[in-house]
Order: sequence, then C-alpha cells, then structure tokens
Amino acid sequence: MLGQALLVGLVAAYGVFDYQLGTLYSFRPIVLCPLMGIALGDLPTGLQVGASLELLFMGQISVGAYVPPDEVVGGVLSCAFAISTGQGVDIALALAMPVAVLSLAIGNLLQIALPLIVDMADKAAQNHNLGGIYAAHWSIGLTGVLEKGLLAFFAFYFGVDAVQGLLNWMPSFILDGFAVAAGILPALGFAMLARMILNKRIVPFYFIGFLLSSYMGLPVLGIALFAVLFVVVLINLREDPESSGLAAAVEGAGDDDF
Repeated sequence: MLGQALLVGLVAAYGVFDYQLGTLYSFRPIVLCPLMGIALGDLPTGLQVGASLELLFMGQISVGAYVPPDEVVGGVLSCAFAISTGQGVDIALALAMPVAVLSLAIGNLLQIALPLIVDMADKAAQNHNLGGIYAAHWSIGLTGVLEKGLLAFFAFYFGVDAVQGLLNWMPSFILDGFAVAAGILPALGFAMLARMILNKRIVPFYFIGFLLSSYMGLPVLGIALFAVLFVVVLINLREDPESSGLAAAVEGAGDDDF
C-alpha cells in the first residue's frame, strides 16, 4: 500500500510540475490516468478512465478570475481509487469532480504564503537580480509540486480502505446510478466546451459529425480522419487565387471564349 501511495503522489507531482515546463498539457487526465494505470498495473482501466475524465474536465479551463477544479489531483486520485477498488470508470467519474473541488479548496488555503514569494520576486526585479526572479519562480512551482504530491499520497494511503468500505456498504441501486452518471458527465463536460466555441459557422460541422455517427455508424476515428481531410480541402480552396491551379484553369478557359 505504501508503495502504491508513493506512485500516486509521484504521478500527481509530475502533473503539477508540467506548469514549470511551459504547460505541455501533460497534466491532463488523458495523460496522467494512463500513467497511473501503468504504475498500479492496470493500463486498460487507466486508458478508459483517462479518456472519460478528459471529456469531463474538457470545459474546465481558467477564464479571468475563475479557477477550475484541480484536474490533476481529481484525475489521479479518482483513477487510483477506481483501479484499487476494481470498480472501473463509473466510480472514477463519480469521485473525480468532488475530489477536484476539495483539492482546489485545500490548495487555496495553502497558497496564503505565496504572496511572500511574489514580493521577493518584485524586489529582485527592482534590483535587476535575474537569479532572484528565477528562484522565486521555481520556489512557487516546487511548492505546488510538493503540495499536490503529498496531498495525493496521503489521500490515497489513508483513503483507499475508506472508499472500499463505502462502496461495499452502498446498495446496488446507488452503484447503478453511478453507471448512469458515467454516461452523462462526459457529455456535460463536452457541452461546457461547446458553449465556448460553437457559433453559426461551426455548428453545421458539429451536426455533420453527429449524423455520420448516428445514421451511418462511422466510428469516432473515422469521423476524425474525415474531418482532417475536410479541413485540408477547405484550406486549399481558401488559398490565394493567383497561386491556385483552379484559378489558372478558369483564366485559360476564359481565353477560349468568343
């Protein structure tokens, strides 16, 4: 159990450390959950949970003063609990958002001391001390890495038995409700993202994909490949007419007119 808890903490710490590397988006559930699956010896469940949680957290982005729930700790812990209890995607989706919100609240409390480091960075900037600015930057980053890593470690080490006992106590109809929610929550996350990006020029493509899936039975990979080819065609049609072969053909046809 201690070894598994250490692995959970390390995966969470790696997810937070991604912000220090320029935000390579390796903190997303679709990356961290498969890593969690490898660490705990159940890669298929890690892949399934990661794909489902990515849809759930897809619309959870920071806009203005809004800080989204902590997808790093929420994704890692829910995936670890799902694998350790053997309940799979349903339980992961049920636990992910509450754990993410709780982790955000704990993180906000622990970040009270960070303005002190920011003041150090301001003083270093006034003194033209580039090394002091770097030190402040890494101090804030590594503080977050340590915080989230320890939080995930202790939550899994002390919580996995409690979660297993709770699941054993729950009646079957509640677990069946989790299974229903597992199908609804990813759609909710995708809908939140769609609200931000859909407009009258993009909506037709959304319904084209829906029709290809619903009425033609085309798999998601096939729809994605079809979309890529469609984008290539649109880009080629919107090129400069002077460099377009189609425009040259039209001009040649005009020369033959009487």
